[in-house]
Amino acid sequence: MSRACGKTVFTHLKILLSVTIQAEMKMEVIVLVLTLLAIPAKRVYAEQERLLVGMTLVKNASAQGALCLDGSLAAYHFHPGFGSGARNWLLQFEGGGWCNDIESCLERAKTRRGSSHYMRKLEVFSGILSNSKSLNPDFYNWNRVKLRYCDGASFAGNSKFDNGTSLLYFRGQRIWQAIILDLLPLGMDSAEKALLSGCSAGGLASFLHCNNFTKYLPPNTRVKCLGDAGFFFMRNPDISGNHTMRAFYNSLVSMQSVDNLFGVSLLCDFLFPGDSQCFFPQYALGYIRTPFFVLNTAYDVYQFHNGWVPPLSDPKGHWNRCKFNPAACNTTQINVLQGFRQDMLAALKSFLLHSAKGGVFINSCFAHCQSESQDTWYAEDSPRVHNKSIAEAVGDWYFERRITKVIDCPFPCDTTCHNLIPPPPPPPPV
Repeated sequence: MSRACGKTVFTHLKILLSVTIQAEMKMEVIVLVLTLLAIPAKRVYAEQERLLVGMTLVKNASAQGALCLDGSLAAYHFHPGFGSGARNWLLQFEGGGWCNDIESCLERAKTRRGSSHYMRKLEVFSGILSNSKSLNPDFYNWNRVKLRYCDGASFAGNSKFDNGTSLLYFRGQRIWQAIILDLLPLGMDSAEKALLSGCSAGGLASFLHCNNFTKYLPPNTRVKCLGDAGFFFMRNPDISGNHTMRAFYNSLVSMQSVDNLFGVSLLCDFLFPGDSQCFFPQYALGYIRTPFFVLNTAYDVYQFHNGWVPPLSDPKGHWNRCKFNPAACNTTQINVLQGFRQDMLAALKSFLLHSAKGGVFINSCFAHCQSESQDTWYAEDSPRVHNKSIAEAVGDWYFERRITKVIDCPFPCDTTCHNLIPPPPPPPPV
């Protein structure tokens, strides 16, 4: 309640006191006090529902070379587990796109995606990171960690750019290692269960570092990995005939020296030397020995807007209405989108058929990242496939309660979707 509002209320109370008898005055005061206290109490309760976790800078980050693009220290957020989850660990890679040339990386270095100086010092832990049993039934009491993303290459680069004028650190692999070494003495060195997850570029990082994660943990630890919206796949050309995503990743891999990825497989790197192929999950997945869960939408908004129908391939904006409102797509566009869906399922076919310990949840929503948002992770109206929420599907898979490989029917059949579509860009200034 504002100060001005409080002053008005108590002014009215003062008038009331002058015209009522003593007994009535006491009753009015009680009612007023209860009314005033009820509103802030609700607001305090709402704030308690939002778990805010402070940021930790990595110890000895400089000595380990665990530096963001601008040379600032790597960081993470840690919320300790409790009760039966005190010896279990969930690590979540933050997402946020990539930079694939010096100019874009220099710009990124001036933001929270390239510098810990600009990162929010408090992060909301929700969805898979929530500490509420009613909101995150299987992982709520685990040790939960969010790894901040500031290297521009899914925690995978290992080089430096210095031309005497500009300096950039491509140290994603070292950031990953340094954070792990920071967490081991906090109890992760005796973990009983562990889940490595991530969203978007962080989801890709889960693919790249899944095998390596197991090497830091005791041999009897149950280790599994989850990639949310990280299944960026190499497909046929985009709508204009260009290989947009492949060209983008080729330049990124070359610039940041993303080679010999200890997180994937030396065999994959040996078979495809000097190429970005192992950076694509459809190829990396075949070399991941740790049980893996692929969580994705069949119409991933990021890939749709930037890989399948990138702005340069649609200069006249024929796809704009369809991009920002799927209901506005014409028949030809719907057929193209169904083709993208079929390409994704084809890229996953071998995993679906042959991975006995793998899990899959592919829904037909227009979204990107569904594990960190409470609305899509686990809520009364969260997205479902075969009447199962994402949280239930992941939990069933991790704890081996039942096999979880579910594929949604094609758009527009799913009425449970939360279509998370970014707003269209503002028109250029006149």
